[in-house]
Amino acid sequence: MGLAVDSPWYISEYEILVRLLVAVLLGGLIGLEREQSNHAAGLRTNILVCLGSCLLMLLSVYGFSAFVNEGNVRLDPARLAAQVITGIGFLGAGVILFTGKTITGLTTAATLWVVSAIGLAIGAGFVYAAVFATVLVLITLWALNKLEKRFLSGKKEHLLIIRAAEQDVILETVSKLLTERNIVIRKASVVDHADKETMMPDYMVRMKVTLPGGGSQWQLMDEIKRLEGVRAVSME
Repeated sequence: MGLAVDSPWYISEYEILVRLLVAVLLGGLIGLEREQSNHAAGLRTNILVCLGSCLLMLLSVYGFSAFVNEGNVRLDPARLAAQVITGIGFLGAGVILFTGKTITGLTTAATLWVVSAIGLAIGAGFVYAAVFATVLVLITLWALNKLEKRFLSGKKEHLLIIRAAEQDVILETVSKLLTERNIVIRKASVVDHADKETMMPDYMVRMKVTLPGGGSQWQLMDEIKRLEGVRAVSME
């Protein structure tokens, strides 16, 4: 016995195709932004996550419609959806990296989680909510990222490492340069790395600094590299 067209358990082949294509489109838009930012989970990953979530939601809601009229069968449309969220947790954990100093990949993991939610929403028929959520995700990833780099980058500490031939001179000149650029020195240390064979002096200066809003790391490194006695400079 077939289901009536107006039944909540019925969906046409055309509607299935439309929802799957919308999932590919919305997942692709978010994936494209991630791809342009050179993140681990890019275009294909986000498309597959959104498409797979949509398909599983369609299966959860409509895939067992043949058993609706069975008296001893109870359908739970949310059961497979709940398992999708758990599965995405494992996938997101794979893109989070702990380097010993910093943790990267949290935004990418969160993006995959939201993309899966968008796919589930499309599969359940909440296309408007999925589209609006996609717009908000793109605003968050692109627009807010620009604002963060422009106005909040100075709130983050950077590790400035300088190798120089003379300790006193380099400390004085570097400190003067940083003060002129309104760069705050949080912590500083000097380590003697003199070559035991040549006996050439070599000092490593490590400073934790906070750049002002809009400050360029590359410009600062270039200015320090030009100082007399500086052999190498890096910033993390």
